[in-house]
Amino acid sequence: MNNQISNNQFHGIIPPMITPLNDWDSLDQKGLEQLINHILTGGVHGLFLLGTTGEAPSLSHRLRKEIISQSLDQVEKTVPVLVGITDTSFVESINIAEYAAEKGASAVVLAPPYYFPAGQAELLEYLEHLVPKLPLPVFLYNMPSHTKLFFEPETVKSASKIPGVIGLKDSSANMVYFHQLQQLFKDNEDFRLFVGPEELLGETLVLGGHGGVCGGANMIPELYVNLYHASIEGDLRKMASLHETIMQISMTIYSVGKYKSSFLKGLKCSLSIMGICDDYMAEPFHKYREYERGLIRQHLIDLGLKPVN
Repeated sequence: MNNQISNNQFHGIIPPMITPLNDWDSLDQKGLEQLINHILTGGVHGLFLLGTTGEAPSLSHRLRKEIISQSLDQVEKTVPVLVGITDTSFVESINIAEYAAEKGASAVVLAPPYYFPAGQAELLEYLEHLVPKLPLPVFLYNMPSHTKLFFEPETVKSASKIPGVIGLKDSSANMVYFHQLQQLFKDNEDFRLFVGPEELLGETLVLGGHGGVCGGANMIPELYVNLYHASIEGDLRKMASLHETIMQISMTIYSVGKYKSSFLKGLKCSLSIMGICDDYMAEPFHKYREYERGLIRQHLIDLGLKPVN
């Protein structure tokens, strides 16, 4: 375990990067380069590879390693890079973590193994077995809509005592849960708490969260960075104005279509229209057809963004 990394470096806006694809097992390398440049130019405080927004569970392990390698070579330690290692295989989580460490990542992110739901005692034992084998600090990832399992607050508290577990990203959209965690860790500033749903970013920051892992920061990174800085400055009026734009994105870009994949399809489609990267989706999903693409294009214009494609 690398103990030389300060937890305080993990703060602010850390976008969960989408994975630009050319086909079902081929990386859009030029698009990835342009996307990373676009995100970093927006002033973000880190980058999260291979999360839910990155379609990680749908990607081959070979492709995951290619994404890690190219991204870390390009970022060159200008910001911390977190890498998702969630897998149904204990060994594959270790393998990806070791590869990420070798390439220069700062931390890894781990959701509960999906498919067979574990009890809380089993989940804690899993962490006690896995974390000591990992070469980087670990953020827990609470994503119950996808894993069907919560990291319950007391489980998080117990897990925080395992050397190497340094924080949690919560994508439950349950602010009562998030406030419970804040209470449990109010005397432990080193344990970092991040929110996933960007619609809750403003509230999270005002009430003491350390930052947001916001998908929309792939598209308009400076919007989320500005909201974070406004929270630091205590400028609630500016925060409210920026929050309105975030809600506009949520209610338009993310709401085309009727499936749970609409968030990701809308985000990838937007980046394609903006000329940043391809919007190919990993199976079993498909990119938007012309009708939906036309709606996204208009939503981007309404947001003041200029379509390229």
